[in-house]
Parts: sequence; C-alpha cells; structure tokens
Amino acid sequence: MNFDLTEERQMLQDTLRRFLRERYDTATRNQILDSDSGMSADIWSELAELGVIGALFTEEQGGFGGKGFDISVVFEELGRAGVVEPFLDTAVLAGGLIADLGNADQLSHVEEIIGGGLQLAFAHGEPTSRYELTQVSTSAMEKDGDVVLNGRKAVVVNAEAADMLVVSARESGAVGDAEGISLFLVPKDAKGLTIQGYALLAGGRAAEVTLDDVTVPASARLGAAGKAASAIEARIAAANVAQTAETLGAMDTACGLTKDYLGTRKQFGRPIGTFQALAHRMSDLLIEMEQARSAVIIAAGHLEADRGTRERHVSAAKNLIGRVGRLVGEEAIQLHGGIAMTQEYELAHIAKRIIMADHRFGDVDHHLERFIALSAA
Repeated sequence: MNFDLTEERQMLQDTLRRFLRERYDTATRNQILDSDSGMSADIWSELAELGVIGALFTEEQGGFGGKGFDISVVFEELGRAGVVEPFLDTAVLAGGLIADLGNADQLSHVEEIIGGGLQLAFAHGEPTSRYELTQVSTSAMEKDGDVVLNGRKAVVVNAEAADMLVVSARESGAVGDAEGISLFLVPKDAKGLTIQGYALLAGGRAAEVTLDDVTVPASARLGAAGKAASAIEARIAAANVAQTAETLGAMDTACGLTKDYLGTRKQFGRPIGTFQALAHRMSDLLIEMEQARSAVIIAAGHLEADRGTRERHVSAAKNLIGRVGRLVGEEAIQLHGGIAMTQEYELAHIAKRIIMADHRFGDVDHHLERFIALSAA
C-alpha cells in the first residue's frame, strides 16, 4: 500500500506548515492563551482563507477533502505548531454533524463554517456520562410544535465563542439507549441557556452548559427524531482521528526539541546527546513515534470503512497514542530538565497538549476495553 500523500494533500501540508511556522510561535500562542476568548480571530480567518476548514468537508458538502487522510494531514500540522483554535469542535464535530444530517436550510451553515464566519460547539458530554456516547439524560420534549430542552452539558469546548451549539438530547428511551437521541441547533442567545466558561490546561476554553426550559422550533432538529446516535459515533471517530494526528504532530515537535537540546546542551565539554544512556533513550522515543504514526495512518485509512472495522482501528490508535504520548511527554521533560517546565519554552505547552489529549474521547483504558469488546463482537 502506498502511504505517500497525494499531490493536493502534500500542497496542503506544505502550505499549512509554512504559514504556522511564520505566524504561530510560542509568544503568539501565549498571548492567545492569556486572552479572554482563548483563540485568535485573525488566525482563524487566515487559516479559513487558506482552505484549512474546507479540507475537513467533502466536495458534496462544499469543501474539497473530508476523508480520513485529509483530516490527519490538517491536524498533524495543527498539533505540530500547538494551535489552540477550535478547528476540531467547530468543523469536525458540530460542523460535521450539520453536514451529515442537516436539511437544505441547515446546510447553509456549512458554507459559513468553511468561510470562517461561524463558530460552533458540540454539547454532548454530561457530568455523569464519562466516555459513553449514549449516556444522555438531557431531555427534549415536544410542546405546542416546539421542543423544550432541559439538562446539563459538561466541558463543552468553544461554547463561549460559539454562535450556535449542537446539543444532544433524549426524546425517548432510557439513559444509555442508542435509540431516542436527537440533535438540535441552539442559538447561543437562546433564553434559558447558561454558559459558565473556563480555561483548559492544554489551551483553549470550555464551559459548563445548562439548559433550563430552552425552547427551539422543531425545525432546529438535525435529522430524524431519536436517530442521531450512529451519526454521533461516526463524528467522534473522525474527531479521534483528528486528535491522534494532532497528538502525533505535537509528539514530533517534542522529539525535535529534545533532539536539538541534546545536541546543544554540554557537560564535561561535549553535547549531552553523545552520552550513550541519553542517546538510547532518544532512540527509543523515535522508534515509538514510528509505531504511533503507523496507528494514525491505519485509523485514517479506515475512517470510511464499515462501523466495526472503523471503530476497532480508531480505538487501537487512541490507545497507542495515549501510551506513547505519555512516554514522549515525560521523557522529553526529563531529558530537558528544568527548562522544559517554563512557559516561555515551547515544550511546556506541547507536553501538556500531549498528556491531556488522552483524556478526551476516551483514555487508554477505555479504548483498550472497547477494542477488546469490538474484536469479540
């Protein structure tokens, strides 16, 4: 199998890498992290103009990519540069669900997303749901032709900056059932919607979202009533491919910084990278990186496969990236010493990104158990 990028994807990668190298350094990111919004509107607009968001949607949806390898190419570069803007949440998750399930009127939002003019958030996880996608207790009740939403959503990334939220709610069935879950488009200024925001350790912002008799028209529903579970699972699979690729890019940066440091830091008159013990540790990291890259490639290549195959490869990649990521993050910090913990040094942010990535969409233990269950099915 040929794993080389197509000409179009290679051009996208080169363009994105060059732009981020010139525009997204450590000082710029630290300014963004200190801002109230936790993101840069200018960077967002410029990347939209470059076609980065369009690469995350298929041609039928108005973009020019949307496949597993398109997603992995974009997010590996975003991870390599430590970009904190919410491309995953606006485009892959919320935007992807609109593109997958929306009617003609709702699909008009996709053009706005691709153009960089619309921010979205996916409000799905709840305080007691952990990583189970069907643990939805937020209720949706029809009343006089409208739908009334009640419940609470936890760690909703980009909720404060979003113009609109894609909210999951249960119209029927018991908590934990796949049947009965629907999705609704909820404007940020909807009456009864409360957003309590906070900064995330790895960059960006999230919020606790409370829905207290939030009323939306029935036309705000995405797709058929109670049938959203499979679409949510497919979009979370795409998000996992994006995040594993992003973590792979961050790991590549961490290894590069560590290699450079070992070649310049001197003790006893020579670079510490020439000491055999440190050279062996660095070699181990590079070997683990190659295994991690293979897992991401396989997951991206099977994103359009049948559900069982797709989910097995996604869980395998997520588990491996989580384990290798922790090793790379810890080893990079130890090989650097104290400088690795300073906010002004690139590795401080990158290492946090790598470690915290394991805690979104399921950690290593969750995906190991899930892989075993999927393989036995």
